Amino acid sequence: QVQLVESGGGLVQAGGSLRLSCAASTRTFANYDIRWVRQAPGKERELVATLSRGGISADYADSVKGRFTIARDNAKNTVYLQMNSLKPEDTGVYYCNADNRVFGNYWGQGTQVTVSS
Repeated sequence: QVQLVESGGGLVQAGGSLRLSCAASTRTFANYDIRWVRQAPGKERELVATLSRGGISADYADSVKGRFTIARDNAKNTVYLQMNSLKPEDTGVYYCNADNRVFGNYWGQGTQVTVSS
């Protein structure tokens, strides 16, 4: 069983920045593909960013390209989401997801991001 703990959310004005962190309890963290997913009030979950287990391949939703960066530090079992030029429509609960076909799929509890206009 893998536990993921997100942190770094908060209230920020439009144009500001936040860095989310997701700490994993497993020493095999490097074997997992990582995704950041967000959910705005009344909306379905949206895949924001994905990073492969090797940290080489990263993909982003069109809505965040050029503003968000996903990165991982396998030595610290942590993945980050740097969010710049935040917009009110970025508001939502951000979840970290770790996926490995053999070891399983895990979610964190989420961290709230609120961007005021």
